[in-house]
Amino acid sequence: MHFEHHHRALENLIYEWARAIDENRVEAIADLLSSTGRYTVISRFNADRGLPLAIIDAHSPAQLRDRILSMRQANVYEPHHYRHIISGVQILGEQNGLLEVRSNFLVVRTLEIDGSTMLYCSGQAQDLVDVSGTEPRFASRRLVFDSRAVETLMVIPI
Repeated sequence: MHFEHHHRALENLIYEWARAIDENRVEAIADLLSSTGRYTVISRFNADRGLPLAIIDAHSPAQLRDRILSMRQANVYEPHHYRHIISGVQILGEQNGLLEVRSNFLVVRTLEIDGSTMLYCSGQAQDLVDVSGTEPRFASRRLVFDSRAVETLMVIPI
């Protein structure tokens, strides 16, 4: 495929998203979206049926920043952190000038209070990536998690 030369840059973009969250630099993920980028987290159950209800659906980097600010200042939740495992990064093709990329994710959550660790969620990232600028950016980042629900709530984006 003619766009395989972008593969390493796309992997780095996906890995940087995960690392920013894992290292508690969550604010940095909004900068990985294009200026009109959208970030959605939806269950596989809803996605497979074309149902629009998503746990997170930020229609712009500004909306995502607002959610993160709320997480930092207003939400009350048990302190925890994530560890992402990413695999199977693949460029499927091109869609309206954007690269269509798929990858798998596994997120482990560790509670800070007692150190307990659990599998939080797994699924597939369905990304559209703009590679027209100097650095690739997500035009659309859609994370489809496999279970029908998350264990408690999703405060921190995945």
